[in-house]
Amino acid sequence: MNLRLQATANSEFEFLCILATTNLSPERRARIANWNLASLDWPKFTSQAEHHGVLPLAARNLLEIDSAALTARLPSEIARELQLAYDANLRRNLWFASEMLRIQQHFESKQLQAIPYKGPVLAQTAYGDLTLRRFSDLDFLISSADFIRAKQALDEIGYHPSSEMTPSVERFWLRKGNERMFDGPAGKYLVELQWAILPHFYAVDSAHDRHRNDPRRNDRRANDLAVENLIARARRATVADQQVPSLSAEDNLLVLCLHAAKHLWMRLIWLTDIAQTFRSEAPAIDHAQVLARASALGIVRILGVNFWLVKNLLHEQIPTWAEETIASDRSVPTLGQELAERLAASATYNFESTEYFRRLLKLRERPTDQAKYLWRLLSTPGQSDLAAVNLPESMFPLYRVVRLARLLKRFLLTPEN
Repeated sequence: MNLRLQATANSEFEFLCILATTNLSPERRARIANWNLASLDWPKFTSQAEHHGVLPLAARNLLEIDSAALTARLPSEIARELQLAYDANLRRNLWFASEMLRIQQHFESKQLQAIPYKGPVLAQTAYGDLTLRRFSDLDFLISSADFIRAKQALDEIGYHPSSEMTPSVERFWLRKGNERMFDGPAGKYLVELQWAILPHFYAVDSAHDRHRNDPRRNDRRANDLAVENLIARARRATVADQQVPSLSAEDNLLVLCLHAAKHLWMRLIWLTDIAQTFRSEAPAIDHAQVLARASALGIVRILGVNFWLVKNLLHEQIPTWAEETIASDRSVPTLGQELAERLAASATYNFESTEYFRRLLKLRERPTDQAKYLWRLLSTPGQSDLAAVNLPESMFPLYRVVRLARLLKRFLLTPEN
Protein backbone atom coordinates (compact mmCIF):
# COMPACT_ATOMS: atom_id res chain seq x y z
CA MET A 1 0.00 0.00 0.00
CA ASN A 2 1.24 3.46 -0.90
CA LEU A 3 0.94 5.46 2.31
CA ARG A 4 0.06 9.07 1.51
CA LEU A 5 1.68 11.05 4.33
CA GLN A 6 1.71 14.82 4.46
CA ALA A 7 5.48 14.71 4.25
CA THR A 8 8.16 14.07 1.67
CA ALA A 9 9.49 10.57 1.03
CA ASN A 10 12.80 11.67 2.53
CA SER A 11 11.33 13.41 5.55
CA GLU A 12 12.61 13.35 9.10
CA PHE A 13 9.54 11.41 10.19
CA GLU A 14 9.96 8.75 7.50
CA PHE A 15 13.60 8.33 8.51
CA LEU A 16 12.52 8.02 12.13
CA CYS A 17 10.10 5.23 11.20
CA ILE A 18 12.93 3.32 9.51
CA LEU A 19 15.12 3.69 12.61
CA ALA A 20 12.46 2.78 15.21
CA THR A 21 13.22 -0.94 15.40
CA THR A 22 15.65 -3.52 16.73
CA ASN A 23 15.25 -5.40 13.43
CA LEU A 24 18.24 -4.05 11.52
CA SER A 25 17.89 -6.39 8.57
CA PRO A 26 20.40 -6.01 5.69
CA GLU A 27 17.71 -4.21 3.67
CA ARG A 28 16.96 -1.77 6.47
CA ARG A 29 20.65 -1.19 7.16
CA ALA A 30 21.21 -0.39 3.51
CA ARG A 31 18.30 2.03 3.46
CA ILE A 32 19.62 3.85 6.53
CA ALA A 33 23.19 3.88 5.20
CA ASN A 34 22.06 5.34 1.86
CA TRP A 35 19.76 7.99 3.33
CA ASN A 36 20.54 11.55 2.29
CA LEU A 37 21.58 12.81 5.72
CA ALA A 38 22.48 16.24 4.36
CA SER A 39 18.81 16.84 3.57
CA LEU A 40 17.66 16.27 7.15
CA ASP A 41 16.66 19.06 9.49
CA TRP A 42 18.50 17.63 12.50
CA PRO A 43 16.86 19.78 15.19
CA LYS A 44 13.48 18.73 13.79
CA PHE A 45 14.59 15.08 13.67
CA THR A 46 15.77 14.99 17.30
CA SER A 47 12.68 16.90 18.44
CA GLN A 48 10.40 14.40 16.69
CA ALA A 49 12.38 11.45 18.04
CA GLU A 50 12.00 12.84 21.56
CA HIS A 51 8.28 13.50 21.08
CA HIS A 52 7.66 10.01 19.75
CA GLY A 53 9.65 8.33 22.52
CA VAL A 54 12.10 6.56 20.18
CA LEU A 55 15.21 8.73 20.54
CA PRO A 56 17.31 6.07 22.37
CA LEU A 57 16.45 3.43 19.76
CA ALA A 58 17.06 5.77 16.80
CA ALA A 59 20.30 7.01 18.34
CA ARG A 60 21.64 3.51 18.92
CA ASN A 61 20.84 2.44 15.35
CA LEU A 62 22.28 5.57 13.72
CA LEU A 63 25.46 5.47 15.77
CA GLU A 64 25.97 1.76 15.20
CA ILE A 65 25.55 1.96 11.43
CA ASP A 66 27.66 5.11 11.19
CA SER A 67 30.50 3.54 13.18
CA ALA A 68 30.44 0.49 10.90
CA ALA A 69 30.76 2.63 7.76
CA LEU A 70 34.15 3.18 6.14
CA THR A 71 33.62 6.94 6.37
CA ALA A 72 31.55 8.59 9.11
CA ARG A 73 28.54 10.39 7.64
CA LEU A 74 26.91 11.80 10.75
CA PRO A 75 27.88 15.38 11.59
CA SER A 76 30.13 15.22 14.65
CA GLU A 77 27.90 17.51 16.71
CA ILE A 78 24.85 15.34 15.91
CA ALA A 79 26.74 12.17 16.83
CA ARG A 80 27.66 13.73 20.20
CA GLU A 81 24.07 14.84 20.81
CA LEU A 82 22.72 11.37 20.02
CA GLN A 83 25.32 9.69 22.24
CA LEU A 84 24.52 12.02 25.14
CA ALA A 85 20.79 11.34 24.75
CA TYR A 86 21.40 7.59 24.68
CA ASP A 87 23.66 7.71 27.76
CA ALA A 88 21.18 9.87 29.70
CA ASN A 89 18.38 7.42 28.96
CA LEU A 90 20.61 4.52 30.02
CA ARG A 91 21.24 6.08 33.43
CA ARG A 92 17.57 6.98 33.87
CA ASN A 93 16.36 3.51 32.91
CA LEU A 94 18.81 1.77 35.21
CA TRP A 95 17.48 3.86 38.09
CA PHE A 96 13.88 3.08 37.16
CA ALA A 97 14.67 -0.65 36.88
CA SER A 98 16.27 -0.75 40.33
CA GLU A 99 13.36 1.23 41.78
CA MET A 100 10.81 -1.06 40.13
CA LEU A 101 12.52 -4.09 41.69
CA ARG A 102 12.61 -2.38 45.10
CA ILE A 103 8.90 -1.55 44.98
CA GLN A 104 7.94 -5.01 43.72
CA GLN A 105 9.95 -6.68 46.47
CA HIS A 106 8.27 -4.46 49.06
CA PHE A 107 4.83 -5.36 47.68
CA GLU A 108 5.72 -9.05 47.87
CA SER A 109 6.93 -8.66 51.46
CA LYS A 110 3.43 -7.35 52.23
CA GLN A 111 1.87 -10.28 50.34
CA LEU A 112 0.44 -7.93 47.73
CA GLN A 113 -0.07 -9.30 44.25
CA ALA A 114 0.98 -6.75 41.64
CA ILE A 115 2.24 -6.85 38.06
CA PRO A 116 4.79 -4.29 36.88
CA TYR A 117 4.12 -3.65 33.21
CA LYS A 118 5.38 -1.44 30.41
CA GLY A 119 8.53 0.37 31.59
CA PRO A 120 11.55 -1.83 32.44
CA VAL A 121 9.64 -5.10 31.96
CA LEU A 122 8.57 -4.22 28.42
CA ALA A 123 12.02 -2.86 27.56
CA GLN A 124 13.62 -6.13 28.64
CA THR A 125 11.09 -8.61 27.25
CA ALA A 126 10.22 -6.92 23.93
CA TYR A 127 13.41 -4.98 23.12
CA GLY A 128 15.89 -7.28 24.85
CA ASP A 129 17.68 -4.24 26.28
CA LEU A 130 16.74 -1.89 29.13
CA THR A 131 18.41 1.03 27.36
CA LEU A 132 16.35 1.03 24.14
CA ARG A 133 12.93 2.11 25.38
CA ARG A 134 12.27 5.45 27.05
CA PHE A 135 9.82 5.63 29.97
CA SER A 136 9.07 8.23 32.61
CA ASP A 137 7.20 6.33 35.33
CA LEU A 138 6.57 2.87 36.76
CA ASP A 139 3.20 1.19 36.23
CA PHE A 140 1.82 -1.52 38.51
CA LEU A 141 -1.44 -3.41 38.02
CA ILE A 142 -3.16 -4.24 41.30
CA SER A 143 -6.61 -5.32 42.39
CA SER A 144 -8.85 -2.48 43.57
CA ALA A 145 -9.42 -4.53 46.75
CA ASP A 146 -5.67 -4.22 47.46
CA PHE A 147 -5.29 -0.55 46.56
CA ILE A 148 -5.37 0.84 50.12
CA ARG A 149 -2.76 -1.65 51.30
CA ALA A 150 -0.62 -0.90 48.23
CA LYS A 151 -0.89 2.83 48.91
CA GLN A 152 0.23 2.25 52.49
CA ALA A 153 3.13 0.08 51.28
CA LEU A 154 4.27 2.85 48.93
CA ASP A 155 4.05 5.37 51.75
CA GLU A 156 6.46 3.24 53.78
CA ILE A 157 9.14 3.64 51.10
CA GLY A 158 8.59 7.33 50.38
CA TYR A 159 5.85 7.49 47.74
CA HIS A 160 2.72 9.59 48.29
CA PRO A 161 -0.36 10.32 46.12
CA SER A 162 0.22 13.13 43.62
CA SER A 163 -3.22 14.57 44.40
CA GLU A 164 -5.22 14.55 47.61
CA MET A 165 -8.54 12.70 47.93
CA THR A 166 -10.81 12.33 50.91
CA PRO A 167 -11.49 8.68 51.88
CA SER A 168 -15.04 8.89 50.50
CA VAL A 169 -13.89 10.34 47.16
CA GLU A 170 -11.14 7.75 46.96
CA ARG A 171 -13.68 4.93 47.45
CA PHE A 172 -15.80 6.45 44.70
CA TRP A 173 -12.77 6.76 42.40
CA LEU A 174 -11.89 3.11 42.94
CA ARG A 175 -15.26 2.26 41.40
CA LYS A 176 -15.26 4.76 38.54
CA GLY A 177 -11.60 5.52 37.85
CA ASN A 178 -8.70 3.27 36.95
CA GLU A 179 -5.45 4.75 38.28
CA ARG A 180 -3.64 7.00 40.76
CA MET A 181 -0.24 8.65 40.44
CA PHE A 182 2.38 8.84 43.21
CA ASP A 183 5.28 11.21 43.82
CA GLY A 184 8.57 10.08 45.30
CA PRO A 185 11.81 11.55 46.66
CA ALA A 186 13.22 11.67 43.10
CA GLY A 187 10.32 13.61 41.59
CA LYS A 188 6.63 13.81 40.77
CA TYR A 189 4.44 11.27 38.98
CA LEU A 190 6.95 8.44 39.26
CA VAL A 191 4.64 5.55 40.16
CA GLU A 192 1.18 4.69 38.88
CA LEU A 193 -1.12 2.13 40.48
CA GLN A 194 -3.80 0.85 38.09
CA TRP A 195 -6.76 -1.31 39.05
CA ALA A 196 -8.26 -1.28 35.54
CA ILE A 197 -6.70 -1.18 32.09
CA LEU A 198 -8.99 1.64 30.91
CA PRO A 199 -11.29 4.16 32.61
CA HIS A 200 -14.90 3.06 33.03
CA PHE A 201 -16.28 5.35 30.32
CA TYR A 202 -14.28 3.65 27.53
CA ALA A 203 -16.81 0.81 27.85
CA VAL A 204 -14.36 -2.01 27.19
CA ASP A 205 -15.93 -4.31 29.76
CA SER A 206 -14.60 -7.61 30.93
CA ALA A 207 -16.58 -10.73 30.12
CA HIS A 208 -16.73 -11.37 33.87
CA ASP A 209 -18.50 -8.06 34.43
CA ARG A 210 -20.98 -8.58 31.62
CA HIS A 211 -21.98 -12.04 32.87
CA ARG A 212 -21.63 -11.54 36.61
CA ASN A 213 -25.22 -12.77 37.15
CA ASP A 214 -24.81 -15.88 35.01
CA PRO A 215 -23.18 -18.65 37.09
CA ARG A 216 -22.47 -20.66 33.92
CA ARG A 217 -20.17 -17.92 32.60
CA ASN A 218 -18.88 -16.34 35.80
CA ASP A 219 -15.32 -17.69 35.63
CA ARG A 220 -12.75 -15.47 37.34
CA ARG A 221 -10.10 -16.83 34.98
CA ALA A 222 -12.23 -16.07 31.91
CA ASN A 223 -10.67 -14.46 28.86
CA ASP A 224 -11.25 -10.89 29.96
CA LEU A 225 -9.02 -8.04 31.08
CA ALA A 226 -10.08 -7.62 34.70
CA VAL A 227 -6.88 -7.02 36.67
CA GLU A 228 -7.57 -9.98 38.97
CA ASN A 229 -7.60 -12.23 35.91
CA LEU A 230 -4.48 -10.64 34.44
CA ILE A 231 -2.74 -11.45 37.73
CA ALA A 232 -4.06 -15.03 37.65
CA ARG A 233 -2.67 -15.53 34.13
CA ALA A 234 0.68 -13.81 34.80
CA ARG A 235 3.98 -15.41 33.90
CA ARG A 236 7.52 -14.54 35.06
CA ALA A 237 10.07 -12.30 33.35
CA THR A 238 13.70 -11.52 34.12
CA VAL A 239 14.76 -7.91 34.68
CA ALA A 240 18.31 -7.19 35.87
CA ASP A 241 18.75 -10.90 36.73
CA GLN A 242 15.68 -10.89 38.96
CA GLN A 243 12.33 -12.59 38.38
CA VAL A 244 9.19 -10.42 38.38
CA PRO A 245 5.56 -11.07 37.42
CA SER A 246 4.69 -10.15 33.84
CA LEU A 247 1.56 -10.17 31.69
CA SER A 248 0.92 -13.26 29.61
CA ALA A 249 1.82 -12.97 25.92
CA GLU A 250 -1.84 -12.63 24.89
CA ASP A 251 -2.72 -10.13 27.63
CA ASN A 252 0.38 -8.08 26.88
CA LEU A 253 -0.54 -7.68 23.20
CA LEU A 254 -4.14 -6.72 23.97
CA VAL A 255 -3.10 -4.23 26.66
CA LEU A 256 -0.53 -2.58 24.37
CA CYS A 257 -3.11 -2.22 21.59
CA LEU A 258 -5.64 -0.68 23.97
CA HIS A 259 -3.07 1.69 25.45
CA ALA A 260 -2.11 2.98 21.99
CA ALA A 261 -5.77 3.43 21.07
CA LYS A 262 -6.56 5.25 24.32
CA HIS A 263 -3.99 7.88 23.31
CA LEU A 264 -5.02 7.75 19.62
CA TRP A 265 -1.55 6.67 18.55
CA MET A 266 0.06 10.07 19.16
CA ARG A 267 3.55 8.54 19.56
CA LEU A 268 5.49 6.01 17.51
CA ILE A 269 6.80 4.24 20.61
CA TRP A 270 3.43 2.58 21.20
CA LEU A 271 3.52 1.07 17.70
CA THR A 272 7.14 0.07 18.16
CA ASP A 273 6.11 -1.77 21.34
CA ILE A 274 3.63 -3.84 19.33
CA ALA A 275 6.11 -4.53 16.52
CA GLN A 276 8.73 -5.62 19.06
CA THR A 277 6.16 -7.81 20.83
CA PHE A 278 5.36 -9.55 17.55
CA ARG A 279 9.06 -10.12 16.96
CA SER A 280 9.95 -11.31 20.46
CA GLU A 281 6.82 -13.28 21.31
CA ALA A 282 5.24 -14.43 18.04
CA PRO A 283 5.66 -18.17 18.83
CA ALA A 284 4.22 -17.71 22.32
CA ILE A 285 1.13 -15.73 21.28
CA ASP A 286 -2.03 -17.82 20.90
CA HIS A 287 -3.57 -15.66 18.18
CA ALA A 288 -6.88 -17.52 18.24
CA GLN A 289 -7.18 -16.65 21.92
CA VAL A 290 -6.25 -13.00 21.25
CA LEU A 291 -8.91 -12.69 18.53
CA ALA A 292 -11.54 -14.45 20.63
CA ARG A 293 -10.97 -12.03 23.51
CA ALA A 294 -10.92 -9.05 21.16
CA SER A 295 -14.20 -10.14 19.61
CA ALA A 296 -15.83 -10.61 23.02
CA LEU A 297 -14.65 -7.15 24.09
CA GLY A 298 -15.58 -5.48 20.79
CA ILE A 299 -12.05 -4.26 20.04
CA VAL A 300 -11.17 -6.14 16.85
CA ARG A 301 -11.13 -2.84 14.94
CA ILE A 302 -8.68 -1.40 17.48
CA LEU A 303 -6.37 -4.36 16.90
CA GLY A 304 -6.72 -3.92 13.13
CA VAL A 305 -5.74 -0.24 13.25
CA ASN A 306 -2.69 -1.06 15.39
CA PHE A 307 -1.59 -3.77 12.97
CA TRP A 308 -2.16 -1.53 9.93
CA LEU A 309 -0.01 1.22 11.42
CA VAL A 310 2.78 -1.20 12.39
CA LYS A 311 2.86 -2.54 8.83
CA ASN A 312 2.49 0.72 6.92
CA LEU A 313 4.32 3.22 9.12
CA LEU A 314 7.09 1.11 10.61
CA HIS A 315 7.48 -1.10 7.52
CA GLU A 316 7.39 -4.20 9.71
CA GLN A 317 6.25 -7.66 8.74
CA ILE A 318 3.21 -8.81 10.69
CA PRO A 319 1.78 -12.32 11.13
CA THR A 320 -0.76 -13.67 8.66
CA TRP A 321 -3.51 -13.58 11.27
CA ALA A 322 -2.81 -9.87 11.85
CA GLU A 323 -3.08 -9.25 8.09
CA GLU A 324 -6.42 -11.06 8.14
CA THR A 325 -7.59 -8.89 11.04
CA ILE A 326 -6.90 -5.78 8.95
CA ALA A 327 -8.73 -7.23 5.95
CA SER A 328 -11.79 -8.11 8.03
CA ASP A 329 -12.84 -4.47 8.51
CA ARG A 330 -13.04 -2.00 5.61
CA SER A 331 -12.84 0.92 8.04
CA VAL A 332 -9.34 0.02 9.22
CA PRO A 333 -7.28 1.42 6.28
CA THR A 334 -9.23 4.70 6.31
CA LEU A 335 -8.76 5.14 10.04
CA GLY A 336 -5.13 4.10 9.77
CA GLN A 337 -4.43 6.64 7.03
CA GLU A 338 -5.95 9.48 9.06
CA LEU A 339 -3.97 8.54 12.15
CA ALA A 340 -0.74 8.08 10.18
CA GLU A 341 -0.99 11.60 8.80
CA ARG A 342 -1.51 13.00 12.29
CA LEU A 343 1.47 11.00 13.57
CA ALA A 344 3.67 12.38 10.78
CA ALA A 345 2.70 15.88 11.85
CA SER A 346 3.36 15.07 15.55
CA ALA A 347 -0.22 16.20 16.23
CA THR A 348 -1.66 15.98 19.72
CA TYR A 349 -5.20 15.85 21.11
CA ASN A 350 -7.09 17.61 23.82
CA PHE A 351 -8.42 14.59 25.72
CA GLU A 352 -11.51 16.53 26.75
CA SER A 353 -12.36 17.63 23.19
CA THR A 354 -15.19 16.57 20.90
CA GLU A 355 -12.62 15.56 18.28
CA TYR A 356 -11.02 13.08 20.68
CA PHE A 357 -14.37 11.58 21.71
CA ARG A 358 -15.54 11.29 18.09
CA ARG A 359 -12.39 9.47 17.03
CA LEU A 360 -12.72 7.02 19.92
CA LEU A 361 -16.31 6.38 18.91
CA LYS A 362 -15.22 5.43 15.37
CA LEU A 363 -12.90 2.80 16.78
CA ARG A 364 -15.76 0.68 18.15
CA GLU A 365 -17.25 -1.78 15.67
CA ARG A 366 -20.47 -2.63 17.52
CA PRO A 367 -23.36 -0.14 17.78
CA THR A 368 -24.12 -1.39 21.28
CA ASP A 369 -20.58 -0.55 22.43
CA GLN A 370 -20.81 2.86 20.76
CA ALA A 371 -24.04 3.57 22.63
CA LYS A 372 -22.56 2.36 25.92
CA TYR A 373 -19.49 4.50 25.35
CA LEU A 374 -21.58 7.62 24.73
CA TRP A 375 -23.74 7.02 27.80
CA ARG A 376 -20.75 6.48 30.07
CA LEU A 377 -18.92 9.44 28.58
CA LEU A 378 -21.82 11.66 29.60
CA SER A 379 -22.47 10.09 32.98
CA THR A 380 -19.12 8.95 34.42
CA PRO A 381 -17.42 11.66 36.53
CA GLY A 382 -13.71 12.26 36.08
CA GLN A 383 -11.24 13.67 38.59
CA SER A 384 -11.86 17.21 37.33
CA ASP A 385 -15.60 16.77 37.96
CA LEU A 386 -14.97 15.55 41.48
CA ALA A 387 -12.69 18.52 42.11
CA ALA A 388 -15.16 21.05 40.65
CA VAL A 389 -17.88 20.49 43.27
CA ASN A 390 -17.52 19.26 46.84
CA LEU A 391 -20.51 16.98 47.55
CA PRO A 392 -21.20 14.88 50.67
CA GLU A 393 -20.93 11.14 50.07
CA SER A 394 -24.71 10.67 50.28
CA MET A 395 -25.06 12.94 47.23
CA PHE A 396 -22.29 11.40 45.10
CA PRO A 397 -24.83 10.18 42.50
CA LEU A 398 -25.27 13.86 41.61
CA TYR A 399 -21.76 13.88 40.18
CA ARG A 400 -23.40 12.48 37.05
CA VAL A 401 -25.30 15.75 36.76
CA VAL A 402 -22.11 17.71 37.39
CA ARG A 403 -20.38 15.73 34.66
CA LEU A 404 -23.15 16.30 32.13
CA ALA A 405 -23.43 20.02 32.91
CA ARG A 406 -19.68 20.60 32.58
CA LEU A 407 -19.50 18.66 29.30
CA LEU A 408 -22.43 20.55 27.81
CA LYS A 409 -20.95 23.86 28.84
CA ARG A 410 -17.58 22.98 27.34
CA PHE A 411 -18.97 21.63 24.08
CA LEU A 412 -21.48 24.46 23.60
CA LEU A 413 -18.85 27.12 24.18
CA THR A 414 -16.11 25.41 22.15
CA PRO A 415 -17.79 22.69 20.03
CA GLU A 416 -14.71 21.97 17.94
CA ASN A 417 -12.01 22.21 20.60
